[in-house]
Amino acid sequence: MTAAPTGQRLDPVPGEWRRVSPKYLVVDLVSTLIGGAIATAATALPATLFGWGVWWWLLPAAVALVSLVGLALTPRRVRSIGYRLRDDDLLFRRGIMFQRFVAVPFGRMQLVDITRGPIVRALGLAELKLVTAAASSGVVIPGLPLAEAEELRDHLVALAETRRAGL
Repeated sequence: MTAAPTGQRLDPVPGEWRRVSPKYLVVDLVSTLIGGAIATAATALPATLFGWGVWWWLLPAAVALVSLVGLALTPRRVRSIGYRLRDDDLLFRRGIMFQRFVAVPFGRMQLVDITRGPIVRALGLAELKLVTAAASSGVVIPGLPLAEAEELRDHLVALAETRRAGL
């Protein structure tokens, strides 16, 4: 096995990856912002209610700082999400520091579901959820345009029906 030249990224499966819609960045930014605001408020509440000293305000400040870093990393995190259809499975990837690569065999899929929350629906997007018997291999592909999600769902269901493995 040869090592990759220095500075090049090792990709476990070379080829064309399909990425989520750029509109999904808005959804992720809004959810990160709301989560950070709630966490900051929750950590500031005891210091406010009980009149604790100035030192207690360091905790909400730290939570706010972590939330701001999360907001700054959101565009890169969204760009890291992708999927790829191969001959026998769907390969999904996500993450910057803690990367996750999951291969879901077509014959093991039990459920392919489309979910749409209010913000996602307003942007014309959807989430595609793939469920298998193994709990750890469940995959959610967020930020797909609705038409692409429906087409992919129908395609995956058809492939799963032709390749049932021991069910």
